[in-house]
Amino acid sequence: METYVEIFLRTVFLYIFVIIVFRLMGKREVGELSIMDLVVFVLIAECVAFALEDVDKPVFQNVFPIIILLVIQFINSLITLKSKKIRDIIDGDPSLIVRDGVIDQEEMRKQRYNLDDLFQQMREERIPSVQQIDYAFLEPSGKISIFLKSDDPLILSLIVDGYIVDKHLKIMNKDKAWLMNELQKIGYSERVNDIFYCCYENNELHVQLKTTGNN
Repeated sequence: METYVEIFLRTVFLYIFVIIVFRLMGKREVGELSIMDLVVFVLIAECVAFALEDVDKPVFQNVFPIIILLVIQFINSLITLKSKKIRDIIDGDPSLIVRDGVIDQEEMRKQRYNLDDLFQQMREERIPSVQQIDYAFLEPSGKISIFLKSDDPLILSLIVDGYIVDKHLKIMNKDKAWLMNELQKIGYSERVNDIFYCCYENNELHVQLKTTGNN
């Protein structure tokens, strides 16, 4: 009987503890799973399973690894918040797999993404034909973001967290020299590192500089 009481108390404690841990990790982890998030969640699940199976071991010995994972995830969040390059390495970067109704076979092979996956997500979005697609991006989460030819023009970010997004310039058939020239035209002589966000919309650049908290 005491064993069942111990399991009951452990289950309730771990349930509350894991909820607190997930809340401390932030809403992003709850809403979407990156590779890092998935690894952390799997390891937490294993720790909880061990804690419930081995009632003879002090519960703190099973909880301690979860605390370590929380600290690792918190540090990772701080680092990726400050650095887009590290964020792209850990979480990945969206890949353009369809442009103007044409499927990029090389990018599909690179991402190990097949036509069946593409067509399935198109059906889920109720899009019957690739020819209707203007742009389709394969997100790091594995989902596809689709922009139809009938939609408003696609707005691409050109600078994010002080880094120029080269692949977006390539989509626009532009280069860094064009971007820097356009920035100078509208009076932004600051370094690219000082720009928090920049996009090209309605034939003009829209720029937001970094604040002190983003430096």
